Amino acid sequence: MLPERRGDLLILMATLLASAGWLFSKEAIAGLPPIGFIGWRFLLAAIIMLPFCYRQLFTLSIGLLLKAAAIGLVMTLNLVFWIQGISNSDGIGEGAFIMSLAMLLVPPLAWLIFKERPTRSFWVALPIAVLGLFLLTMGNGLSFSKGQLFFLAASFSLAMYFNLNSRFARRIDPVALTCIQLAVVGLVHLLYSGLFEQWPAQIAPVTWGWFAASVLLATSLRFGSQTLGQKYSNVGNAALIMMLEPIWTVLISVFWYHEPMPAQKVVGCILILTALLSYRSASLLTWYRLRRSQRHTPSA
Repeated sequence: MLPERRGDLLILMATLLASAGWLFSKEAIAGLPPIGFIGWRFLLAAIIMLPFCYRQLFTLSIGLLLKAAAIGLVMTLNLVFWIQGISNSDGIGEGAFIMSLAMLLVPPLAWLIFKERPTRSFWVALPIAVLGLFLLTMGNGLSFSKGQLFFLAASFSLAMYFNLNSRFARRIDPVALTCIQLAVVGLVHLLYSGLFEQWPAQIAPVTWGWFAASVLLATSLRFGSQTLGQKYSNVGNAALIMMLEPIWTVLISVFWYHEPMPAQKVVGCILILTALLSYRSASLLTWYRLRRSQRHTPSA
């Protein structure tokens, strides 16, 4: 099998594992405190990843470690909102599409913080996405549910994380960076859980099963597959394949939770997906043109 095709398959597997992680998490927090669940899930995932990156961690300066940990705090905030969104929602498909809007929230936040003006393709995609969000969330009148608000907050915080992480990720090994950030997420969540959450006296074996699936499959194997897949896959293919996550999540939610998907919500999902496709396609086309121009520029 060609390395590029193998990379595409690994990223496809990562999107399936990520969407399954929504199900694993929702089932696990039925018997576990939500913040404590996230804490143990991510701390154990960091420990599992440690043997694959400990050499790189020892070569990092204190400054780089602190910066990686600081970005991990933004990731922590994102997961607080995300798990609360899951806790306050009957299904997970709608939330997955709201979360996917993070890719369209990255440019305006970059404009606000780093003075980088969004491209024309962003302004084309934005109204399509806003209309899709309206149709997806406004089924009960002009109001957001509690779960929808948490998912929207998670989308904003995820966009902030992408902005900060993209400016820092090239300075450190990606596996080491992921391990640091997962550890920060886990430790902060466990500290909060120890102070404010009440753990049940007994936890059912099935709950531990969902927890194990979250740690091993939806976190460790998912991030490992994504990191390895991005090493071999074409960047354009990888970006488009990763956009399949909300689609898989909707299908899982409809099958498992019988989440209602009336025509209005379906159209909303399609509009959001269309906006993301148009924006990412334009961005990838610009990237390809830049690469081609650099390739054909004669060296001095």
